[in-house]
Amino acid sequence: MEMNKPAAERVAASETTHDALIVTRHDVVIVGAGAAGTAVAASLLARDRSLDIAVIEPADAHYYQPGWTMVGAGVFNARSTVREMHRVLPRELNWVKACVTAFDPANDLVILEGRQAIRYRQLVVCPGLKLDWDAVPGLSESLGRHGVTSNYRYDLAPYTWQLVRELKSGRALFTQPPLPIKCAGAPQKAMYLSADHWQRTGRLDRIDVKFFNAGDVLFGVAAYVPALMEYIHRYHIDLNLRFNLCAIDGPRKLATFNRKLDDGTTETVTREFDMIHVVPPQKAPDFIRNSPLADQAGWIDVDPATLRHRHYANIFALGDAANTTNAKTAAAARKQAPVVAHNLLVALGKAENRAEYDGYGSCPLTVERGKIVLAEFLYGGKVAPTFPKWLVDGQRPSRLAWLLKERILPPLYWHAMLKGREWLAKPKLVR
Repeated sequence: MEMNKPAAERVAASETTHDALIVTRHDVVIVGAGAAGTAVAASLLARDRSLDIAVIEPADAHYYQPGWTMVGAGVFNARSTVREMHRVLPRELNWVKACVTAFDPANDLVILEGRQAIRYRQLVVCPGLKLDWDAVPGLSESLGRHGVTSNYRYDLAPYTWQLVRELKSGRALFTQPPLPIKCAGAPQKAMYLSADHWQRTGRLDRIDVKFFNAGDVLFGVAAYVPALMEYIHRYHIDLNLRFNLCAIDGPRKLATFNRKLDDGTTETVTREFDMIHVVPPQKAPDFIRNSPLADQAGWIDVDPATLRHRHYANIFALGDAANTTNAKTAAAARKQAPVVAHNLLVALGKAENRAEYDGYGSCPLTVERGKIVLAEFLYGGKVAPTFPKWLVDGQRPSRLAWLLKERILPPLYWHAMLKGREWLAKPKLVR
């Protein structure tokens, strides 16, 4: 087990039910150092620099995943969306570079690979979700070739842009699996930006663009659908609802879908493609789904307002692995992190009053190069714009919203959200 500094206290193994385990102790243990984990660690330290915090994260790199849509459209360079993990994490943290295998909440333990464990006073769980590429037969072995791509992977987003540039005519398919997924608007973003490029280069009339969405509607918040439908018509996109990708044959360039019919039955439909942008099915990581922390669907079971676990009072969760009904976006994690940080300090007796998360999520829908429909909403799909309508009308395509996405959000992510600077993200306190 690797640690950046020797702040952890050794505890006798006989104190636990895991007699063979080496155990270390920290005030706060955070599982995962993605957007949610790094942000909550920074928010905690911004409030109390004396906290002994350990972050468990096996990865060497930290990715700005919202930027991959722009990489797939040739707007961003892929290298601008990645930084070394040790340069992103706050220096005051103990970085445990290991994988979690299990949780023992009865004994306040996180179990790591190699029969090691960490004991905590407070636990924050935010490991993200699992992109289940293998759930679609033929997909894993076809990715990155045969015209099969996805902006949901760092190494594949540049391939998306290559395919878009090279396609002169033919059929381009875009898929979206059943929710929940990371950023439910991302499958459409790839499609709109691709179609916009083909239109600008005079090729769109020779390219058959089809969208296969497993859901019943184009977008889950009805207020934004009219603006999106304008672009569906503008790009002559064939919209197919209730179609779920179930197999890929890369060499033969065939995609097979299960189509849900009105009577509840399904039929199988196969379509040829020259290019296909695939979004994989997504679920909580295995070590979450098989743990005492999970609900029946496999997500971490928390109170949607306080983000505290429903059964274990010293455990919090945020980000994509939590069972809250908000959109799984970095914007949601930015709002959740200060709430968890404050409520955790309340649990430690270092703060008063609880903070509540209102379900805020944001999805900047890139409908064309230079314009965005800025979808912002709370629990229940309630529209919640950050800016006045005269400045940015979120229900209409906006150039200012594009500027926000292209120029402002990346530095806001790296230099504010991940540094504990809570611009427009201060938690709401309830007495």
